[in-house]
Amino acid sequence: MIVAPPSGNTSQPEPYLVVHRGFDTLALSIKANISSTLLEHLDAELKVASEERREVLVNYGGLEFLLLPHGGSGYRFILKGGPDGATWFFKKPNAKDPWGIRLSFGSFFMATHGLGAAKAHVDYVTAKLSIRFGPDDVSISRADYCVDILAPDFKLIPDQFVMHSKADRRDHITPEETTVHGKSGRTTSVTIGGTRNRQIIIYDKRAEVIAHNKSYWWPIWNHSLRTYVELGMIPTRLGNRELSPDPAHVRSNRVWRVEFRAGKDLLKDRWGIRTWEQFFALFGDLCRDAGEVVRYAEPDRSDPNRARWPNHLLWEIVCAEMNEDLSEMHSGADPNPMKEVQREEHIALIFRNLLGSSITLGALHDTDVDGLEGMFDQLAANMTSEVRADPERAAKQLQDAKDRYVFIQKRKPPM
Repeated sequence: MIVAPPSGNTSQPEPYLVVHRGFDTLALSIKANISSTLLEHLDAELKVASEERREVLVNYGGLEFLLLPHGGSGYRFILKGGPDGATWFFKKPNAKDPWGIRLSFGSFFMATHGLGAAKAHVDYVTAKLSIRFGPDDVSISRADYCVDILAPDFKLIPDQFVMHSKADRRDHITPEETTVHGKSGRTTSVTIGGTRNRQIIIYDKRAEVIAHNKSYWWPIWNHSLRTYVELGMIPTRLGNRELSPDPAHVRSNRVWRVEFRAGKDLLKDRWGIRTWEQFFALFGDLCRDAGEVVRYAEPDRSDPNRARWPNHLLWEIVCAEMNEDLSEMHSGADPNPMKEVQREEHIALIFRNLLGSSITLGALHDTDVDGLEGMFDQLAANMTSEVRADPERAAKQLQDAKDRYVFIQKRKPPM
């Protein structure tokens, strides 16, 4: 969707561009337990992981997971399925505790594959692990839905929210340097509500992506922009736009996210949503209701009653995006190039660390800058000597590293 925001300025305002919409997080529990065979297999692998204090690559039923060296929150095993999978939590089977499985999908999977693929992935993995359960044995405990909007001219003003007087609102202000007034503050996020119930947040997604190194969002957003270009929907002056973390073009690259988060209490107690069927049938209505209970409004200075203020255009866009088929919402971008980007970033990070450590060694050895090249050659010779002295240990370390990064090395479908 492309909408030009209203502006009192004579200059043409930047249009609002929806560059992504869909689910961001999904978590659920399953009323089932793993088999004794799988328990025995995971126990053996967990012993290795605990002793060596590292994640271990587990192969079972034709599936691959990284098993953490510890459990948590009552779960004996935690297994990561990589960016194209879920994180699984398994309890030790107990007849008195039938809800023995929990899993969660992260933003990469939900953005690139969508809700329908998440359900299919759950069915596929549980079948491969010989886990049997019925349609009523699923309990969805959290779902986050988001809309990302390229809105360079948008300014987040906390007092423009319209909500119940008892609603909890938290504002985050980021200090910024300005050339005229020195230090000033910019509101970069506003959060309303709590995680177990209804939570709505508007925040500067571009800043969050840079801060947490979530580089896969750039190709997702740019894929949307290219689609607009192909359909002839973007004005000529925007046709060559490519979003990037370039600090020299912060404003023109600013993406704002509006996220509706539904926690366990809201889903089950207030909406009666637990199973997949209920989720697909009712979650859209839940989001639309949330967009009415909490609103981001356009101030009407002639009316002191903010409850009568109209919705801000940004809020209208977000609510309109929820009327689509939620099960099919995903970016459409190819996930494999994004994993290549992640791989290259890991390589670049490790190289910088290696170079920095090598220069530090040079300093400790009282080497001057002219002697660094010779010292690097000596380091390479020393490392080669270490590998030759204990090739079995080197081979194990190499395989452990390959296992650790297996999900960004291989190109595999989500199910």
